[in-house]
Amino acid sequence: MPADPICTDPDKYQVIFENERVRVLEYHDRPGDQTTPHRHPDSVMVTLSGFRRRLHADLGTRDVALEAGRAHWLPAQVHAGENNGTTPTHVLFVELKDTVQAAASASPVIGPA
Repeated sequence: MPADPICTDPDKYQVIFENERVRVLEYHDRPGDQTTPHRHPDSVMVTLSGFRRRLHADLGTRDVALEAGRAHWLPAQVHAGENNGTTPTHVLFVELKDTVQAAASASPVIGPA
C-alpha cells in the first residue's frame, strides 16, 4: 500500500497539528508540481487557495477545479496528483483517526466528494 504523504512528498506536506483523534496536514505546491502515490484516510479538505489539479488512481484520472475558502469531504483513498493549473495550491487536510477506514481501492471517487 502506498505510504503516508508526509513520507512520499515531505517537500509539500507538513504536519501542523496532531492528537489521538485527528492529524492536520498543510499542503503547498506550484504549477507543474506532482506527488507520488500516497494514501489519505477519511478527511476534511479545506482549500485556502483556488487551484486546478489532475488526480490519478486505480479508478482512473480525474481533473478538479476547486475554489478558495471551501471545505470538502475526502473519503479514504490512494492517489497521486499534479498541479495542472496556473496557480499554487494551498490546502489543509484534517485527517480523522477514530473512524473505521474503508479500503481506499473501494472508494467510489477520487479527490473531494
